Amino acid sequence: MSEVAQDNNQGKKKGKTKKMSTRVDFTPMVDLGFLLITFFMLATTLSKPQTMEIAMPSKDKISDEDQTKIKASRAVTILLGKDNKVFYYEGTRENNVDPVLVQSDFSPKGIRQFLIKKNYDIMVKVRELKAKKVSQKLSDKDFEKQRDEIIADKKAPIILIKGTIESSYKNLIDALDEMAICNIGRYAIVDITPFDLDLMSKKL
Repeated sequence: MSEVAQDNNQGKKKGKTKKMSTRVDFTPMVDLGFLLITFFMLATTLSKPQTMEIAMPSKDKISDEDQTKIKASRAVTILLGKDNKVFYYEGTRENNVDPVLVQSDFSPKGIRQFLIKKNYDIMVKVRELKAKKVSQKLSDKDFEKQRDEIIADKKAPIILIKGTIESSYKNLIDALDEMAICNIGRYAIVDITPFDLDLMSKKL
């Protein structure tokens, strides 16, 4: 609040302008500031930490023959090279015939388009589950439980991410982001093999 102090000294000549002094009291403004801070602290939702789920190895025993068949039919290998180059191939070498190595990138029309096509059925089911969550107000816990069951389908692809010494950490994060975007539930980061390096050398 402001106050105006008026000097009423007598003895001044008539017709002379009287001097006034103004004093502004900022105490209510300080109170208002603290009220606003308290309001925003109570009304603002704190951001939840984002975590990445790690799939642990299964305890079920699988024979070497069955394991090879699973890898050959469902496996997709992503190779991270230097200068932000990324390659992928399906399956593995069969009857001394190498798989077809494809060079791509991390653009929406790059490796993401291939992963969406490979995991299309799972993505459709997850999309329907998201719509169900909105319409039926499905809880986050139930949604995550049902989503995990969908992406763990036995027909879903298994992605193996392999990085060379010359690849960047950013490309590894980009590859993991593509797993989340395409709802890939089964993927692993493994060491690159001489076979993979030989395939890349033929492509470069």
